Amino acid sequence: MAPLRAALLGVAVAGALGDEWASWKARYGKVYNGADDDEVRRQVFEDNLQYINSENAKELSYTLETNMFSDLTADEFSSTYMGFKPAFGNAPVLGEHVPSDAAVPASVDWSTKSQVVTPVKNQKSCGSCWAFSSTGALEGASGLRGNHVSLSEQQFVDCAKSAGNGCEGGDMGSAFAWAQSHGICSEASYAYKGIDEQCRSSCEVALPAHTVTGVKQVGHPASESAMMSAVAQQPVSVAIEADRRAFQSYRNGVLSASAGCGTQLDHGVLAVGYGKAPGSRWHRAMDYWKIKNSWGPSWGEHGYIRVQRGNGGAGTCGLLSQPVYPEMASSVVV
Repeated sequence: MAPLRAALLGVAVAGALGDEWASWKARYGKVYNGADDDEVRRQVFEDNLQYINSENAKELSYTLETNMFSDLTADEFSSTYMGFKPAFGNAPVLGEHVPSDAAVPASVDWSTKSQVVTPVKNQKSCGSCWAFSSTGALEGASGLRGNHVSLSEQQFVDCAKSAGNGCEGGDMGSAFAWAQSHGICSEASYAYKGIDEQCRSSCEVALPAHTVTGVKQVGHPASESAMMSAVAQQPVSVAIEADRRAFQSYRNGVLSASAGCGTQLDHGVLAVGYGKAPGSRWHRAMDYWKIKNSWGPSWGEHGYIRVQRGNGGAGTCGLLSQPVYPEMASSVVV
């Protein structure tokens, strides 16, 4: 009877996986190019699901889930949804962030202030994360000076050729340097398409040329204290290694070193805060950085991820390796 029970169990498991696959496809409106392609994607999905269930069973400080990326291999995912290219072209001469003598707050969360942080956006299948990180930092600095705007990532993709190669990647420091001498368009007047297009000659300028006065480097790498000082001042652009399966399937919690990411920086994001997550019966309380991503609000914690703080060195996922932010005039005149 044992072989029969094993066979019946196998049928039940296969049926459950089939149900999950069908439900997932319906949820995300997935349609493939014939039965063979569907079968390939089903196998990838089931491999990702097995990984998710295995990691969640470890009761880590974070949990994973199936999402819009669950039919992609790790290589496919990283080649499509990243895009940070360090020091693209002629990198700007960077000033150094000087921490204030004042004590930093115990926690910061700029995402709760709508005049500083705009809603989470979606870069789609374009390696333009660098543009989203850049607009996020510029929006934050501008909002803190009374000019609440949503800026155009598509303009950076199409026009900022000294900072990046559109959907093929770029870097934030060079984008801020480009913004010093160029007016930055509003999102509404230069909408995001997620593809490389010709640079447009006109738009509604939401951040005039010369409003950005410089680029500050927090450190190379930054110390934890310097980074806290910078983030307490304004949102900061950071580069991370995000080509890990835990990033791809992140749901919530504090991503720790268990995710396996290092310092092979490939994704530009925005540090919008820091704090401490309470402990539980499975793990201790954990300091974290709060990060705004550009994969849409349905990924992670409504488009955000918390990453462990306090690991020293280059930080979890290399977050402390190359943090930069734009300096801006004390007032913004549009």
